[in-house]
Order: sequence, then structure tokens, then C-alpha cells
Amino acid sequence: MKSYAIIHISQAFKGLVSVKQIIFMSALRIHCLQHVSFEDPGCIKDWIKEKGHAVTYTHLYNDEKLPAVDNLDMLIILGGPLSVNDEEEFPWLKEEKEFIAACIAADKKVLGICLGAQLIAAALGKKVYPNREKEIGWWPVQMVKAGIIHPLYHTLPDTQTFLHWHGETFDLPDGAIHIFKSEACTNQGFLLNGKVLGLQFHPEANLDLVMDMISNEGRELSGKKFAQSEVTVRSGTQHCKPANAIMFLLMDYLATA
Repeated sequence: MKSYAIIHISQAFKGLVSVKQIIFMSALRIHCLQHVSFEDPGCIKDWIKEKGHAVTYTHLYNDEKLPAVDNLDMLIILGGPLSVNDEEEFPWLKEEKEFIAACIAADKKVLGICLGAQLIAAALGKKVYPNREKEIGWWPVQMVKAGIIHPLYHTLPDTQTFLHWHGETFDLPDGAIHIFKSEACTNQGFLLNGKVLGLQFHPEANLDLVMDMISNEGRELSGKKFAQSEVTVRSGTQHCKPANAIMFLLMDYLATA
């Protein structure tokens, strides 16, 4: 099936070209790995519907089987409160990491969010370990631009506030471009081979997802240095709309990568 879209390249990649182009794209076969029932793709579901792509899921918490690598074009690895190092408690983590590595080796488009980014790092042989601070709530993320030129830098703001909900961090995969950081966590995002994107923060978080995370993980909202109170997180949902707009831009980038 084909979907036809007129893309304003001059808006998506400012300064690269100045004309309108018509891009003919096949509908992508997108597969999501979901680790807990209350962390779904959020606004990514709206992007998938708007662009006319197809989506399937493996709900790992229900012991569902992984698909064949050849049956997908894009892999999305969602978040969750577990650690990539919890293989004894969640034995499917080992197979999931192997599947992620196979998708990357097969040159698939890959997006990892929070736990998903950590799983990409682990699948590529990098360490995932406790961050110096738990980072939970609405915190600004900055782009890292030192010495790097990439089309994403013409698209995204230098600083944007996003939802965070993590206690661990990771070492960057070999060859990855470091593209995002925050005060509490250095490695907030990376891009590998132009089509593997890892994000420690949650640009996909819409109002429903934020409320579900509060309902299921609210015990971590301590009001400490980088872990905001429940009142603060609930009152910060005005950040969802601009954050979701960034998620759409990132998805547009991956779709054409």
C-alpha cells in the first residue's frame, strides 16, 4: 500500500532546501515492544494513524512472542519501570535484547524511549547503571551540538521541557551521535547510523499517558531534587502539546531516514 504526502522540506529541515517536494512513501510496518500495560506509545499512535502506517505490538508482560525481523520496517521500544539488568525476574529481556540487536543489524528504523533507549544500549553491548540522581517530572532537555552537523539540528529547539521518569542511565553505543542532555542526566539521547534513535525522556507522553504513569508509579514522586511531587507533575501537563510536536518531528525524520 502506498501513502502520498506533500512534505514542506523547507519547514522540516530549515536551511537545507527552499522548495516543496513530493515524497512517495510506502506505508511502514511498525512494531512496538510494550513492557507494561500503562506505558503505551502515547501520541505516537496519533502520528501512525495520521500518516497511514500499520502497527502491531508485542506485549512482553503477557509473554507474547516476538515477530520475525523481516516482518517490520520500524521497531519502537517503549518504557517501563523495570531495569534492562532484571533478566532473572524477566527472562524475556535476553531474547528482547537479541531481537533489538538483530533489527539494528538488519538496518531497520529503531526508536527506543526511556527503558527502550537503555535496551538499545544494552543490546549493543553497553552498560546500563544507576544514574547519579533519579530524574522524574518535567525537566528541560538541551541539544548537544558541539562539532556535529546534522539535519535534526535545523529542526529542533535548543531547549525543550519533557517528562522524565527514570533512575538509570547508559553508556553511548559505539559510533552514536550524542544529541540530548539534561542537568541530571548526561546521556538523554543519541542517534546511530542515521536511523537508530534512543531517547531517555518521554516526548510521546500525552495527557492519558502521564495520568497512567502517575497512577502506577506515583510512589516515586518524592519532591526531591530531581524527582518532582505529584502536584507538580499533574500541573505540568501543558508541556505535553509542545513535547508531542517534537515527537512528531522525530517520527517524520525516522520515517524518511
